[in-house]
Amino acid sequence: MNEQDRILSLRKELHEHNRRYYVENAPIISDQKFDEMMHELQRLEELHPEMADANSPTMRVGSDLQQDFVQVAHQYPMLSLGNTYNRNDVESFYERVRQGLEGQDFEICCELKFDGLSISLVYEHGRLVRALTRGDGQKGDDVTSNVRTISSIPLQLPEGTGYPEHFEIRGEVLLPWESFDRLNRQREADGDALFANPRNAASGTLKSKDSRVVAERRLDAYLYYLLGDDIPHESHYDNMQQARRWGFRVSNAMKVAHSLEDIYAYIDYWNEARHSLPVATDGIVLKVNSIDQQEVLGYTAKSPRWAIAYKFQAERALTRLEEVTFQVGRTGAVTPVANMQPVLLAGTVVKRASLHNEDIIKQLDLRVGDYVYVEKAGEIIPQIVSVELSKRDENTGKRVEFIAHCPECGTPLVRYDGEAAHYCPNDAQCPPQIKGRIEHFVSRDAMNIMGLGSERIDDFVTAGLLYSAADLYNLHAVALDGRWALVHRDVSAEALREAFEPNLFSEESETPAPACIFFSADSKTGRSLTCDNLLKAIEDSRKVTFDRVLYALGIRFVGKVAAKALAQHFRDIDALRKATKEELQMVEGIGDIIADSVIRYFSSAADDNLTRRLEEAGLQMSMPESKQLGNALEGMGIVISGTFEHHSRDEYKRMIEDHGGKNVSSISKKTSFILAGENMGPSKLEKAQKLGVRLVNEEEFLGMLQ
Repeated sequence: MNEQDRILSLRKELHEHNRRYYVENAPIISDQKFDEMMHELQRLEELHPEMADANSPTMRVGSDLQQDFVQVAHQYPMLSLGNTYNRNDVESFYERVRQGLEGQDFEICCELKFDGLSISLVYEHGRLVRALTRGDGQKGDDVTSNVRTISSIPLQLPEGTGYPEHFEIRGEVLLPWESFDRLNRQREADGDALFANPRNAASGTLKSKDSRVVAERRLDAYLYYLLGDDIPHESHYDNMQQARRWGFRVSNAMKVAHSLEDIYAYIDYWNEARHSLPVATDGIVLKVNSIDQQEVLGYTAKSPRWAIAYKFQAERALTRLEEVTFQVGRTGAVTPVANMQPVLLAGTVVKRASLHNEDIIKQLDLRVGDYVYVEKAGEIIPQIVSVELSKRDENTGKRVEFIAHCPECGTPLVRYDGEAAHYCPNDAQCPPQIKGRIEHFVSRDAMNIMGLGSERIDDFVTAGLLYSAADLYNLHAVALDGRWALVHRDVSAEALREAFEPNLFSEESETPAPACIFFSADSKTGRSLTCDNLLKAIEDSRKVTFDRVLYALGIRFVGKVAAKALAQHFRDIDALRKATKEELQMVEGIGDIIADSVIRYFSSAADDNLTRRLEEAGLQMSMPESKQLGNALEGMGIVISGTFEHHSRDEYKRMIEDHGGKNVSSISKKTSFILAGENMGPSKLEKAQKLGVRLVNEEEFLGMLQ
């Protein structure tokens, strides 16, 4: 078998193993074997770029290429369902169906309502060709690249399973509880706002412009409706069982009801059993099973007459508040946490709940010893919703007051204008902030220094090796007694031997032992692979581009998108350091909050010192000079507005700079012209007309560059 045929064979096998693992939950090979096959395929695809395929299993890992989401019209409108919260409404729906079908016998397909983001998947000849969000129901965002990273969504259907040449299948993209909890734990450690529920997290993830982020968060998908001119069965239930055989994840909870009593029994069962599911649900969907009868019943302007959603009531429990503690995140944000008597809620034992900020505590008027009602937001996050005042008595403790000093370092807390959170400003010496900022600095989207996880960073900080991210670039390795030690560059091998070799060590020595971390040496090579790899990753990070270095600094509110915009606009750290608030706000996407935060960062002696130390360590503190392709736009200030067909906004920004122009975000009399796409903002259009600024469309602009 030649290499091209091997590529095709590996793709087919891996698609099948993906289906068995994620859909059937019945793998037939080990994870190690799967990884070996995937690595072989990646290697062969690199050797044969002519065999590139957007639906290859290797696309599951995502790409760091930024993408803009294009809106595409749905072939069939994606309507919403009518909601009900009580059995009377379910009975009314059942009777409306009976009357609409003029007494015909009918069945109702009962299925779980998954709490995620609606998705439409289009397949042609068994291959995924497009994935759209619901959008406004008539058109949605094309998120195909991101959806390809979701392992439970088949990219290529197995041959010989009888699928139509063209069909659409709809469902929900979800973040499983396990992935959701892991994501929020990381965000909590970083001092970022927690996602309120899995739906918000799934939505934010699927709309990420970096498909690697989507791959890392491990989204899932359940499919629930099949459309097309050539679908196989007249029954909705049978169609979904057929879709399962094609390789789609279809819920096993789907059941056909023949009476109102069957529906009630289904509701009663899943009202309890849903708590054991791996994903969040918020209700039950009832659909007329016959496709012909669905067409007879038809639609209202907003929803189908043949379906309705029954929503579960949020569960709540009463328990006693024992104390409120406070924790510090990476950014210095201080979060109050309610510690309660353990109580069973929605299938799990709850004993802690975030109180978010001081305002929430005041609204609840909390006292230690109060009996409080707890609900799970989105079936996941416990939150206190009210106090049972009738149980408050003389034994109830004092009112809960927000602390004035950092619980970790004792520094007085601050609360910035317009923000609900309190912060510890001692970011250079507060232990959780030191660790959190280093974790953020080394993360994949920042400096990408592999081998420095949370626990190892904790060891390095505890040992006194790291006080800031800049200390990473002062490390070197020293051999000692069959081991390797990471130490600061000013620590010699002799000093290390004197401190740690038994025959030289003296307890009477007044010189403290140098800060170090030891690594075992390989018996064959005498080297430490872990140590070598870590130092190489640190060395490689000196090549990371300025926009990622800026993101790695951890400036509050400056995420990846803002960091890239600032880096492209100011080009180097010195220009950014000197920028005024007005100059910062000229950058697209930079408002009051981010501008104030950048100024506050560089006005801090400790933060500015960190930046200068990193610059001395050789990190990239400027953007590479762009190649000027021409001077057609020399001296022009150009505003971009709207959506475009031929190129993305970022591509047009680069074109403007490459031809001598300057990107500006706000319209003024000095604006040369506006590169105007579809759906230009009405306020910008009005201002342009008022100031007499010319509008230039895509074709005219591209013609100017020629």
